[in-house]
Amino acid sequence: MEIWINPACSKCRSAISLLDAEGADYTVRRYLEDVPSEDEIREVLERLGLEPWDITRTQEATAKELGVKDWPRDAGARDRWIAALAAHPKLIQRPIITADDGTAVVARSEEAVRDALSR
Repeated sequence: MEIWINPACSKCRSAISLLDAEGADYTVRRYLEDVPSEDEIREVLERLGLEPWDITRTQEATAKELGVKDWPRDAGARDRWIAALAAHPKLIQRPIITADDGTAVVARSEEAVRDALSR
């Protein structure tokens, strides 16, 4: 499994601690440094079963500057959202764990991390 993290994020550090405590085999991706491409974001969204606006941190300063809260949330605007996430990775909700079974979870809670571990 792989976990997308921002080391400054307490939820990310908690998820890593739990993965370590459970002896999980995983790879860390510091997604602010190793920025996911638009295609990688599309793949993760498919694995999550979510839309790009579902994983966008709309309260970030960059999101406010871009005005994303006012962007349409429909199929026609999907590529615009994905492009924004790729251009401004800080907008991506974290942590995201891609599980070995081809699924993924936004692992902001202990329950979500345990869900990923069970897959």
